[in-house]
Amino acid sequence: MQADEKPKGPASYFPSIEKKYGQPIAYWLELVGARGGMRHMEIVAWLKSEHAMGHGHANAIVAYVLASQSKNP
Repeated sequence: MQADEKPKGPASYFPSIEKKYGQPIAYWLELVGARGGMRHMEIVAWLKSEHAMGHGHANAIVAYVLASQSKNP
């Protein structure tokens, strides 16, 4: 990716997630990655209830992790 290209899709939320919730994106990706066996919306609901994360931010992280897992089973 060139320096002037902006991230697209779920990754475009990562800078604001880091800023708002005070943790690096790797922290959130690891948390969600460890939630094996749960469905997409179950993980979103978990992030919202346990970490007070907004729906859009939670959805972006879960979508990114699940897409990454499906590419690298």
